[in-house]
Amino acid sequence: MALARPDGAAYTDKYDNVDLDEILSNRRLLVPYVKCILDQGKCAPDAKELKEHIIEALENECGKCTEAQKKGTRRVIGHLINNEADYWNELTAKFDPEKKYVQKYEKELKEVKA
Repeated sequence: MALARPDGAAYTDKYDNVDLDEILSNRRLLVPYVKCILDQGKCAPDAKELKEHIIEALENECGKCTEAQKKGTRRVIGHLINNEADYWNELTAKFDPEKKYVQKYEKELKEVKA
């Protein structure tokens, strides 16, 4: 498994071509990703990779993300906010219990939600 190098290099782009449309339009595909990230289920390799970098990506404003990862993140967040509010609330409770990142990215999150 390729991880971000300590020299500040970008996260692996190995999964940048995952078909987000297919995943987001099919709960049977989406729910296992969410459950993995919430520690409620098994993790596919791409979900495990994502899970390992969530906190760091929040802290550094996705500074090591590729452009595809930044765009994909916005799409996934928008989908979760608009279509999977319960999972979105569970994810924010797990990764941002003090709501400091939600506050930090509030403007962007509102744009995604609109």
